[in-house]
Amino acid sequence: MRVNGAAREGGPVNVRALLEEMGLDGRGVAVARNGEIVPRSLWDETILDVKDVVEIVTAAAGG
Repeated sequence: MRVNGAAREGGPVNVRALLEEMGLDGRGVAVARNGEIVPRSLWDETILDVKDVVEIVTAAAGG
């Protein structure tokens, strides 16, 4: 799978587990899988496949 443009090794994992592995607690985070936003309510049940392209965006303060 590719996460934010980088290849990631490992087997299938759900969105929440991926975020935890990356040290993200989920606050201020948006996740897209193959160009589609994954609603936070589906993070636990959305299993990521090795062919998926995942983009994770975190909010930043500022203006």
